[in-house]
Amino acid sequence: MSFNGFEKRDFETFQIDGLENRMEAIQKRIQPKFHEIGAELTEHLSATMGNEFFLHIARHARRSVNPPNDTWLAIAENKRGYKKHPHFQVGLFDDHIFIWLAFIYELPSKENIAKQFLDQLTDLKQLPNDFVYSLDHMKKDASPITDLSEEDLERFRDVKKAEFLVGRHIGVSKATNLSGEAFIERAKDTFDTLAPFYRAGLSAI
Repeated sequence: MSFNGFEKRDFETFQIDGLENRMEAIQKRIQPKFHEIGAELTEHLSATMGNEFFLHIARHARRSVNPPNDTWLAIAENKRGYKKHPHFQVGLFDDHIFIWLAFIYELPSKENIAKQFLDQLTDLKQLPNDFVYSLDHMKKDASPITDLSEEDLERFRDVKKAEFLVGRHIGVSKATNLSGEAFIERAKDTFDTLAPFYRAGLSAI
């Protein structure tokens, strides 16, 4: 594997002004790393889950003026797309990396998945204490998994735009000190820890 890790310059991509210039930097600096990371993680998920997974790299194709504040890869069991399916993500904002299991608003069975996770609230709160969650993939902030409440999951269930993402954040200083191999292992460990909840989400569809 040729992925050697993330560097400060990768995160500084999101300080570049202008859609065209920032997209060029994303394509040159970050997406080659996503291809390397994604190939390894897709193979890992396919092997551990027993089903074929497919890599999707964000293209930001709908943007015409404002440059993206983050970018990501997604891994899903659907070859054509990931947004309507439970999926795994790795991505960057300017101040951290996120490693998520993601259930976003385009999912057609959000209500059933939310009901499943309400039944598993205790199990979710017992994830390792460095895990975090978010109800909006557009926002950088996330909350400790120990703060997850019934109200959060009810919001995910009842509000059309509400989402549920759970996983880990890694700050810039820590991320830039991780070797490529160490980062891949951290991502694999995160995905493996979340695998039971991925399966539970699938079973609720």
